[in-house]
Formats: sequence, structure tokens, C-alpha cells
Amino acid sequence: MLRMYCLQQWYGLADEALEDALYDSQALRDFVGVDLSRESVPDATTLLKFRRLLQDNDLTRALFDEINAHLAEQGLLMRAGTIVDATIIAAPSSTKNAEKARDPEMHQTKKGNQWYFGMKAHVGVDAESGVVHTVIGTAANVSDVTQAGALLHGQETVAFGDAGYQGVDKREEAIGPQWHVAMKPGKRKQLNPEFKWARLLEQAEQLKASVRAKVEHPFHVIKNLFRHRKTRYKGLAKNEAQLFSLFGLANIVIAKRRLLAIDAQGAS
Repeated sequence: MLRMYCLQQWYGLADEALEDALYDSQALRDFVGVDLSRESVPDATTLLKFRRLLQDNDLTRALFDEINAHLAEQGLLMRAGTIVDATIIAAPSSTKNAEKARDPEMHQTKKGNQWYFGMKAHVGVDAESGVVHTVIGTAANVSDVTQAGALLHGQETVAFGDAGYQGVDKREEAIGPQWHVAMKPGKRKQLNPEFKWARLLEQAEQLKASVRAKVEHPFHVIKNLFRHRKTRYKGLAKNEAQLFSLFGLANIVIAKRRLLAIDAQGAS
């Protein structure tokens, strides 16, 4: 059942769609361990009950922690620095449902000139490996900077954030590491390249951006590889539980090459 659940996260499949896919694909059945000559594929209802079991007992968080514990044992979590960031995950905005209302736990927020309705996935990412070590799910209208302190694990000496985290070093809950936060775009555009100090500031911004780029990798994995662009369930609790699974599995994808290299060294 856990392997079925992982397949569901990897391919973004509904319960019924996953059941059908297992009947259609020998490779998927081999991965799950189902032999049709001896047993049938667990049905959609069974998968639904298993997923609820994971959610009700906070086991998706335990799965996330177990994956990270294994990566830490392999030396892939250095813990010296953390990159914080957040991404918006859209929720259905339609009111064509039984309640004739949108999900009350989701909210709208403006990014640039566009409005979005849904939730935010806030993450703390290891600055060395790009592995996600902390996940928090909130409504989309929650400010990024308010969650920064909770995204720190407490052992880092430096932390990085984009311009949305301006002023984070003055927040009591985020005091500890040395913060490197991006300059606001408007202020950066005003830098005069003719002055040496302006050129140095621009170089510093580029250096910070090169470090922060690693936080985009897990977002790419869950949104593009795992196809998780919209919330699948109603309410923050269920969707946050799924985020733990998604980012835990994304960490395996991010660390894949290093893990394979470690296995190859061990085999030799």
C-alpha cells in the first residue's frame, strides 16, 4: 500500500486512475508487488482508507522525517545553511459544488499584477544539497516572512531568502543565523553601474541569487515532475499532509545521483 501511495504522488493520479493504471501496467504491478495470477489489485477504496490512515496519524510527516534521516546518514544534510522560500499551490476557485462555496481554509493573494487563490507551501532547504528539511502549509495570504523562523532547524549559521523576507533579521523568532536577503527589485534597478560600490552590490546580489536557486529544484520536482500544481483535497490539514509526502519523495529525486554514487562506492 505504501508503494501504491508513492506511485500516486509521483504520477499525480486519483485513486480510481491508479487502480486502472496498475491493471494496465506490468511494470507498476512489479513495483507494487502484485501478481494478478494470485491476487487482485487493491481497489480505490482501500487506497483511500490507507491515505486517511497516514493523514490521521501524521505518518506522512514521519515518512518525510525518515527519508531525511537516511539522507543525513549519507552525509547529504550539511545543516550549515538554510534557504527559505514559498510557492503558491492553486485551489479550485469554482463554487459549482454541493456547498456552492470555495474552500474556506484557502485564500487569495496577489503576486505581481495577478491574483491567486489557494495555499502556500513554505520550505526550508539545505543550502549545500538542496534537500528540503522543513515544510509548512498555510493559506496563500500568509506572508512569507512570518514563517521564516519556523523554517529554520536551529543549527544553521547562515540563511538566505528572496526580497519577500526583507526585515526577517529583526523578527525575534528568526534571530540566530546571519541572514542574506535579496534587495528589492525596485531598489536594485536604481543602482548606478558607474559607481564601484554599486557594481559590488550587484555582484553580491548575483551571488545570493546563485545560492537561492537551489530552492527552486524541489518546487520544480513537485510541480513539473509530480504534476502537483493544484490542491487535491479540501482543507489545509489534508493538503499539508500530502506536501510532506511530495517533498520527501522530491528529496530522493534531488539526492538520486549522490545516493547512487554512494552505493557504487560501497559495492566496489
